[in-house]
Amino acid sequence: MAKGIVIREAHFPGRAPIEAYGNGGFRFADMSHRGSLLCLPSGIHGWEPADPSALTVADFERLLAQADKIEILLVGTGRDLRPLPAQLRAALKAAGIAADPMATGAAVRTYNVLLAEDRAVAAALIAVD
Repeated sequence: MAKGIVIREAHFPGRAPIEAYGNGGFRFADMSHRGSLLCLPSGIHGWEPADPSALTVADFERLLAQADKIEILLVGTGRDLRPLPAQLRAALKAAGIAADPMATGAAVRTYNVLLAEDRAVAAALIAVD
């Protein structure tokens, strides 16, 4: 018997370059996603920080659980560069992760280059319109 539509957490189980961004989402692996993304060693996950303008350690729990596989974190902070809060920066540093905030467009481009070089990179990308 048909079960109807099953809503699951957005997750792509692999690493893929980001093909496009804007209009509130991203394109990657011939798919599109509306909303923000966490690009991790375990795959690309839908991500909705509680307040994109004030990121917290709690917003990065999934990333911190994979810290042993990540050396560089690119944080796409939207249209404009916003510094990371001190508490978040300290938690990332304690986990051995170098975090680099930048506008989302710059983070996407840098992520794609580092991914192509097979670097231990992750990205937290806030969607832009």
